[in-house]
Amino acid sequence: MVKASRAFVCQACGAVTTRWSGKCASCGEWNSIIEEAAPSGSPGLIAIKGGKGRLAPLETLAAATSEAPRLPTGIAELDRVLGGGLVPGSAVLVAGEPGIGKSTLLLQAAAELAGSGARVVYLSGEEAPAQIRMRAARLGLSAAPVALGTETNLANLVATLGSAPAPALIVIDSVQTLWSEGVEAAPGTISQLRGCASVLIGHAKGSGSALILVGHVTKDGQIAGPKVIEHMVDTVLSFEGLSGHQFRILRAVKNRFGPTDEIGVFEMREDGLKEVENPSALFLSDRDQGAPGTAVFAGMEGTRPLLVEIQALVAPSSLGTPRRAVVGWDPSRLAMLLAVLEARCGVRLGAHDVYLNVAGGLRLNEPAADLAAAAALVSSMSANPAPEDTVYFGEVSLTGAVRAVGHMDQRLKEAAKLGFGSAVLPAAAADEGRKTKMMRLIPLSQLDELVALFCTSRA
Repeated sequence: MVKASRAFVCQACGAVTTRWSGKCASCGEWNSIIEEAAPSGSPGLIAIKGGKGRLAPLETLAAATSEAPRLPTGIAELDRVLGGGLVPGSAVLVAGEPGIGKSTLLLQAAAELAGSGARVVYLSGEEAPAQIRMRAARLGLSAAPVALGTETNLANLVATLGSAPAPALIVIDSVQTLWSEGVEAAPGTISQLRGCASVLIGHAKGSGSALILVGHVTKDGQIAGPKVIEHMVDTVLSFEGLSGHQFRILRAVKNRFGPTDEIGVFEMREDGLKEVENPSALFLSDRDQGAPGTAVFAGMEGTRPLLVEIQALVAPSSLGTPRRAVVGWDPSRLAMLLAVLEARCGVRLGAHDVYLNVAGGLRLNEPAADLAAAAALVSSMSANPAPEDTVYFGEVSLTGAVRAVGHMDQRLKEAAKLGFGSAVLPAAAADEGRKTKMMRLIPLSQLDELVALFCTSRA
């Protein structure tokens, strides 16, 4: 009898080795390598049945195409992130930290869709039916005609889905709990995740059902499992939020049927997640007006303009190495901005502790936040408050130049709608901004001009 070959697979990155080690040589993760059965067949040698394949049809780029049909979920913020709704036959991966509200959001979406007459199947591998019913009762969704089940065996799950007419939506909570008898590995391992996800996605595309898979995240905030799962699905949504904040951000990381980096904003309440129609007003509702170290950033999240407060605290340090703490922004970006302020503008921050925070639990990835962060830092350093009716946006280069950013009209319109009368922006884009005639514009070409604004105001 031929002994089955074994392989050692890293559960963090999917790298395969022939022997176990405490640290993965590919990603550097410790204690992530688990022994699994090696895939049958020699790598790189794939047998083709019949000896030859059939010709695949080829088309031109000019061929007529129709827009993908949409299935609205009944939750406007979720539909916005998806690009207009669920696409039949598509696969969506929703990931987030434990307790962030993934199951709550999907149960609300399933109930809304089932209430409109569509058949919805909700399969949970983590919770008993009684627990899900208790959550539905708390959300006021007990009357929704959602087909509820708990199953982790892949064969039983596919048989259950195939025994009735194809549902409009299938929710699997979560993919890490599934296991297949054909894979010799524990649930949640790389082999099980890859195999189960492939079967479910194939079933969804064959039946025309929209599939939503719930995924866990690692301690770094990355989606658990191999990256190949993210490539297999059509859409990847990340559910974000900080503990202690009631706001939740649903962000599109990947979307084959809509824009990426689109966000939906929700507020967590006792009766579930509620949509936030005007996020800018909500993020600025408790801002510290008249206090040094704050600046309002006019940003863009996908196609949506969003105003948010950036807070900074600069204090003398008694440590040999001053602290640098950031919440909601890239620490490397802050280090670069501090270096530019010191080297190009003469603002001495090397002996000071620096703390930067994006209010409301939002995480900013846009380079246009450089100018607002610099304004908050200089305001705190000079103890001079920024004007309450002013917004800031612009990218700062290593030479100290303030560079233009896109979507300026949308940023200014959102700021004017919320009552702001001035905008500090890059000089290269000021001519375009003057066409709107909505606000007083203060153009800057170099970062030291921003420092001069605060020093002049203080004098």
